[in-house]
Amino acid sequence: MQHKAFKFRIYPTKEQELFIAKTIGCSRFVFNHFLDKWNDTYKETGKGLSYNACSALLTELKREFIWLKEVDSIALQSSLRNLADAYDRFFKKQNDQPRFKSKKNRVQSYTTKIQGKNQQPDHCIEGNRIKIPKLGFVRFAKSKEITGRILSITVRRNPSGKYFISVLAETSIDCLPKTNTAIGIDVGLKDFAILSTGETYAN
Repeated sequence: MQHKAFKFRIYPTKEQELFIAKTIGCSRFVFNHFLDKWNDTYKETGKGLSYNACSALLTELKREFIWLKEVDSIALQSSLRNLADAYDRFFKKQNDQPRFKSKKNRVQSYTTKIQGKNQQPDHCIEGNRIKIPKLGFVRFAKSKEITGRILSITVRRNPSGKYFISVLAETSIDCLPKTNTAIGIDVGLKDFAILSTGETYAN
């Protein structure tokens, strides 16, 4: 099995655009809020927080900021996961320390997981519409068929105001059939190639 991404342009309604903007904003807020806590903990102890610790604190944060409950909760959890992964790579010296996200970033996005029967394309796709959690069915430019089990969808808004999705799916790999015999090839200067069968090919 392997993961494969399918990218499409989507055409949300005005109401869906508003929800996308809220979800992107809330995801950015959660990321920055816990990045600040993570940095403070790192300065004090030399270690960061854990994903589970932040996830527990997110529940309290929702009580303080009620508007966080209006958006896709899985998208907020994904922000925490992205932060934890970024810090994990930082501690392994694979990248720089995570930085705060800005409203001025060229591309704004959020990621949500797909669960249950909607992981199957025939359950979440109807013609030129695809079902996205909390957004419902959204019209999209279906340029290819999505194959495999859908794991997540990332919604992106470009500076031009256009919207796109990346659908991550788990698909099976078709293995090439094994051959019973193999022919060896010896590449030389005088002859281009000499097969193990004795057959030669001139340069």
